[in-house]
Amino acid sequence: MGRAPRTTTDHFLALHRDEAPLLLPNAWDAGSARMFASLGFDAIATTSSGFAATLGRLDGSVTRDEALAHSAALVTAVDIPVSADFENGYADAPASVAENVALAAETGLAGCSVEDWSGSEIYDAGLAAERIGAAAEAAHKGGATFVVCARAENYLHGRPDLADTIGRLQSFQAAGADVVYAPGLRSADDIRAVLDAVDVPVNVIAVPGVPPIRELAEMGVGRVSVGGAFAWAAFAAAADAARELREQGTYTYFEHAMEGSQVAKAAFMRRQR
Repeated sequence: MGRAPRTTTDHFLALHRDEAPLLLPNAWDAGSARMFASLGFDAIATTSSGFAATLGRLDGSVTRDEALAHSAALVTAVDIPVSADFENGYADAPASVAENVALAAETGLAGCSVEDWSGSEIYDAGLAAERIGAAAEAAHKGGATFVVCARAENYLHGRPDLADTIGRLQSFQAAGADVVYAPGLRSADDIRAVLDAVDVPVNVIAVPGVPPIRELAEMGVGRVSVGGAFAWAAFAAAADAARELREQGTYTYFEHAMEGSQVAKAAFMRRQR
């Protein structure tokens, strides 16, 4: 496919610096991507866990090539910027991370995230920064604005160390990251501490305990994503409908089904015009 036009990647980066945070829903397939676009979102992201679920797998089981193909499919599905949940860059060594980020950029994505979690451990801070530096160099080759979001995973893996997390995010900024992200931070004080410590936009994940969007906007948060939450909400709704049919033999779910059908019809017809 080739890299996204510079106008697309510039626009995507600029969306992180608006007065209000960029609201970035995570789509799990082409249909959900088109739905979110039709609802007025300015950009979307992929979700590694949601995509894995479409394959009948758990998070962490998707291969690099599967993630690249999935990213290309979502880019083709919508006319707004797409960013990829690119796990740890699908490699440990910085040079391999750079190679994979370059491949991601060639799918037409506007950006991707890279974690400091290997799948079994948090990378040493120095290596984590080196990996982000390699990713940023590949992403920004030739002056490109492919947006690298560098993730510090401490709080998702039993290491609620704010000082270390901030130090990592600062090193990621210094290495060339365009956006930084510490999923798992919930309190306003912790989020403010991160915002005060870096000069690049900060992503926050929308989970219970996180301040509402209005407060995040007042703090200066640049981006809010949802991870796999929307995919899991869809799974829960389908499971509730299936249980009702199997256990009660009733069909009250049909009202929501009709609503969903109308949402899909509006989204898909708009794309075909």
